[in-house]
Amino acid sequence: MKRTIQVKEVPNLKEAAKRELNVKPEFIYQSVEIDDTMKSIGKNKKFFVRTYGCQGNLRDGEVIEGILARMQFEKTEDMNEADVIILNTCAVRENAEKKVFGEIGLLKKLKLANPDLIFGVCGCMVQQEHIVKRILETCEHVDLVFGTHNIHHLPTLLKEAYFSKERVVEVLSNQGNIAEDLPSIRASKTKAWVNIMYGCNKFCTYCIVPYTRGKERSRKSIDILNEVQELKDAGYKEITVLGQNVNAYGKDLNDISFAKLLEKIALIGIDRIRFTTSHPWDFSDELIDVIAKYDNIMPHIHLPVQSGDDDILRRMGRRYNSKTYLELVDKIRSKIKDVAITTDIIVGFPNESEENFENTMKLAEKVRYDGAFTFIYSPRVGTPAAKLKDNVDMKTKKERFNRLTDLISKIQLEIYKKYQDKIVYVLVDGYSKTNDTILSGYTEDMKLVNFKGNAKFIGQIVPVMITNCKTFTLEGEMVETRCLNNQ
Repeated sequence: MKRTIQVKEVPNLKEAAKRELNVKPEFIYQSVEIDDTMKSIGKNKKFFVRTYGCQGNLRDGEVIEGILARMQFEKTEDMNEADVIILNTCAVRENAEKKVFGEIGLLKKLKLANPDLIFGVCGCMVQQEHIVKRILETCEHVDLVFGTHNIHHLPTLLKEAYFSKERVVEVLSNQGNIAEDLPSIRASKTKAWVNIMYGCNKFCTYCIVPYTRGKERSRKSIDILNEVQELKDAGYKEITVLGQNVNAYGKDLNDISFAKLLEKIALIGIDRIRFTTSHPWDFSDELIDVIAKYDNIMPHIHLPVQSGDDDILRRMGRRYNSKTYLELVDKIRSKIKDVAITTDIIVGFPNESEENFENTMKLAEKVRYDGAFTFIYSPRVGTPAAKLKDNVDMKTKKERFNRLTDLISKIQLEIYKKYQDKIVYVLVDGYSKTNDTILSGYTEDMKLVNFKGNAKFIGQIVPVMITNCKTFTLEGEMVETRCLNNQ
């Protein structure tokens, strides 16, 4: 017998696309409310949260974990011993959705073995109508479905799932508010993500994010600066400020620009500051000058181009052309010393011709990216591009994808070889994922370094002499301070 479903709200694409730009978001302080019945519901119970996708999703995952910990649940890395399992999902690529549905299927056996297990699915993927419909129709063992706008409602939603024994669905499609005072379990004790804004108003024709994340809305600068100060006081060495379109910060408020916010963050004195993701359209001269001015703003800029062809860029709705993009790259490089530039590129946008693709190859050769995330176009239901008929077969798309990745890898290796026998400064994250005797971390310009060193330096910034250069990593040995001082 199928369980009843308590549908509080389901996603609506048309509602999600609305933009009332003159309406300010509501700022909700002390946003997480936990009533007496839920304050100790997690005592002697454990939770498991798996997050897919971008840094914004990872930050959401930290908040979800923090809320569960407030209800006295204990975190576990083994889902087999969890009493609450939540999959925090991504909608940007079709492959991510396939992985999630594969995992949902595998988790059915855990629910059968433990009927009291609460199994939830949240995040960007469930902000889509067809996804929620599929979960409700085919995934009877999923107890809880909630979206990106109501994570702070988790205690109430969890209560309803526990005590009503119904399947609970609440996925809001409003333009979004700002929930503050969110608890979290940070993934690291030295590096932290800090949301400064949410949502996107760009509506690139291939992208589902404006629908899943709502309109652009900025946090108040005072709240951001207080969070950064708290992180510095707690000993954090690096922060990455986050937004779906981070350099559009402040446009919706009578506050300050992103450049001025970044400068105020730099003056707090945290060792390393990064930001992502920036849209070329909003990348101002003021921002370039601030990055160049402060040594603790790292010389690495992720600048998604998506295509090097003007016709494809127009059909993507990207608001710039290859000429203006290259001019921006030149301006950045002329002002920011030793800057590294990385990018995102989509291959196989509907009806991409060989000439279109060759223009992307030419742009990649001109820019000489330090790295690139490359993807074969993935249609997203409800976006304008998904309605386009495509006359390019998958074999051709894969062949172009391989040509592009070969070019990017060749250029990247040439750039990495320039680090041979040089000293770089690495913030040590911990042991390498592939070798538990080797330490690993990133340089100022976002190069991954694996090196021999003492574990006592985890969480510190150390000098490393590069002894070997590979396509995606550098290898080296830690330099003793006394040797460094003698150079």
